[in-house]
Amino acid sequence: MQNYDGIKHRPRIVRIRDVKEETPTVKSIAFRDDQCSKGKPGQFVMIWIPGIDEVPMSLSLIGRTSGVTVRKRGEATNALCAKKGGDQIGVRGPYGTNFTIEEEPKLLLAGGGTGIAALAPLVELPIMRKKDLTIVIGARTKAELIYLNRFKALRPLKMMRLVATTDDGSYGVKGLASSIVNTLLEKEKFDVIYACGPELMMKTILDVAEKTDTEVQFSLERIFKCGVGICGSCSLGQYRVCRDGPVFSGDILQGISEFGKTRRDLAGRIVPI
Repeated sequence: MQNYDGIKHRPRIVRIRDVKEETPTVKSIAFRDDQCSKGKPGQFVMIWIPGIDEVPMSLSLIGRTSGVTVRKRGEATNALCAKKGGDQIGVRGPYGTNFTIEEEPKLLLAGGGTGIAALAPLVELPIMRKKDLTIVIGARTKAELIYLNRFKALRPLKMMRLVATTDDGSYGVKGLASSIVNTLLEKEKFDVIYACGPELMMKTILDVAEKTDTEVQFSLERIFKCGVGICGSCSLGQYRVCRDGPVFSGDILQGISEFGKTRRDLAGRIVPI
């Protein structure tokens, strides 16, 4: 009998059940897969687009039906966004570390762009209904905001405050998500911050969280080629983000000098962020 690891590392062919257009450049793709249904918020999968490439995606939906949310950025993501219900893709994983739920009740969640995809399954956990939640969603424009209706639908079930921010002020509060988080931290005390998005955004939040002695858990976005810690394209200090992350605590990130400063490109060269 093949063990779980063998199943996890071998691509499984799944049939797409639904494709939802979140924005003109972002789509959510739903499918059913036994292993993904056991995934945890913050973990990722490697999605294989037959004949094109394999790309990493955070699980944006976990359950009997699982899913990923993808932005058109290149050949592979364009091909994935072009898929329709009934089409087939390959999935392996889930991989990596996950968010952990702390006992403290007052939580702040911040997602920049499609980074909110990694946080969505966390928000929807039944245990989160007992928490005092503030969710900050940031995007460049109103047209690029995702999951607004998804989170609004949860409001009757929880103590939840939803703050939308746009760079151009076309919806919600004008400004960067990190700036709004920093303003909130100046006025209120939160027990834990969960975040995912551009690394510069998270570095800004980390610096303020350190000053206010606030615990953080960040899901990092780096280039993953293998997803299992072999190729090193996702190296961050002594860590491989795909294997040792993608979720890291603030204590770890504060000790990594290149966090928020440099990353590796597709050729493995260290470049500025």
